[in-house]
Amino acid sequence: QVQLVESGGGWVQTGGSLRLSCAASGRSVSAYHVAWFRQAPGKERVFVSAITHSGDGTYYADSVKGRFTISRDNAKNTMYLQMNSLRPDDTAVYYCAATLFWYSGTYSSSREYEYWGQGTQVTVSS
Repeated sequence: QVQLVESGGGWVQTGGSLRLSCAASGRSVSAYHVAWFRQAPGKERVFVSAITHSGDGTYYADSVKGRFTISRDNAKNTMYLQMNSLRPDDTAVYYCAATLFWYSGTYSSSREYEYWGQGTQVTVSS
């Protein structure tokens, strides 16, 4: 089993930055692909970014491309999401998720991920 715990959320003004962390425990996640999703109030959970197990492949939703950067440190069993130029529509609960395989090749689908964290709130004020 893999346990994921997000941290680093908070309140920030428009244009500000936050760095989210996702710490894994239970086993090494060096073999797992990892992603970040977010869910705004009253809306569905949507894909934000993903990174391959080795870190050599990264993927982003169009809405965050150029502003967010995903990374991982397998030695620390931790993944990160650096968020810059934050906007009010980035306000959401952010979740990290992990999977050994993208079975259907769709890294942006929440159904691909077996393990989830509890989420961390990010609030961006205008």
